[in-house]
Amino acid sequence: MSGFRTLDDVDVKGKRVLLRVDLNVPMDNGRVSDTTRLQRIAKTIIELSEAGGRVVILAHFGRPKGPDPKESLKPVATALGYVLLRHVEFAPDCVGEIAERAVAGLKNGEILCLENTRFHPGEEKNDPAFVAQLAKLGDIWVNDAFSCAHRAHASTEGLGRVLPGYAGRTMEAELDALGKALEQPVHPVIAIVGGSKVSTKIDLLENLVSKVDALVIGGGMANTFLHAQGVDVGNSLCEKDLATTALRILVKANSTNCAIILPIDAVVAEKFEANAPSHAYGLDAIPANGMILDVGPQSIKRIDAAIDDAATLVWNGPLGAFEMSPFDRGTVQAAKYAAARTRAGKLVSVAGGGDTVAALNHAGVGKDFTYVSTAGGAFLEWMEGKPLPGVEVLRVR
Repeated sequence: MSGFRTLDDVDVKGKRVLLRVDLNVPMDNGRVSDTTRLQRIAKTIIELSEAGGRVVILAHFGRPKGPDPKESLKPVATALGYVLLRHVEFAPDCVGEIAERAVAGLKNGEILCLENTRFHPGEEKNDPAFVAQLAKLGDIWVNDAFSCAHRAHASTEGLGRVLPGYAGRTMEAELDALGKALEQPVHPVIAIVGGSKVSTKIDLLENLVSKVDALVIGGGMANTFLHAQGVDVGNSLCEKDLATTALRILVKANSTNCAIILPIDAVVAEKFEANAPSHAYGLDAIPANGMILDVGPQSIKRIDAAIDDAATLVWNGPLGAFEMSPFDRGTVQAAKYAAARTRAGKLVSVAGGGDTVAALNHAGVGKDFTYVSTAGGAFLEWMEGKPLPGVEVLRVR
């Protein structure tokens, strides 16, 4: 991967490797209930261990206001050991004498998980004194937590300024996939952006219209664009006060030759609930008491045709209220169509964001896309064109 320092650029044998990972996993009664994130970082940890590195894991968990047993990483370290099929030592602090003694006792290939970095206020403040305390524990820093890369915290960015820094394999895979999606994509590029509100994605939309060849806008946010163009959207979710913003984005898209694809029909119901009676309407016939809850069948055909024309797809956000049947149909059908094109080798497909991951998994195609990012905020800020502190510090200068 050009442009960033990776594990290919360093010999870790005998070195103390401060490895920043994302251990913010779901818990149920004190036990890890989903090991997906642990499985994703396993490759980097095993590679460092087998290369003779002394692996010192740094991570946060939750949003503690200080040391809190309920936010301890100890049960997560235990679960990580089961995933790795290796013993993972645990130290009840991430700096100071306790941590220093634990790190000093490591032999080549051994793995140690330090306690929650957010137990110390210096972590989120990126306090140079706290960075220095962490840096005493390592010879190099490896960042494998793309999901935290949008935050300039001590363990996610500060360490990269005082120690040689490298991207771990999970970070490397994410940067490679994102590069193929927007930075060095194969054109034509299509983006699908959905979700409920334009207000949360203004920066995203304004960046995309200058990067992609076609932009599909769905979900509740599409209603704001339709309203701005004079369509009566009935009782639908709509940010009418953002009509001017929507028109500005449409004008910018026209100036950059980005085709905007909005719904041309819609599935409408009177109630926002699963299996509510619904009907597909053209945009000129939306009932005054109706709510648009999904794109209609003609819109789905149009989206599929746009996917057919694309070599690269970037997806963030569902096309409708996918959590409820039958208003998941548009999202599911488009996702399955994109997955089929991907499997056929005709499309590079990259998706990300919490609702997006859930929607693709609901459609049963989460594993069929080229890459699915579980990094919510970091993925969104990257799509907005914003520099990510934890990534920028890894660039080859």
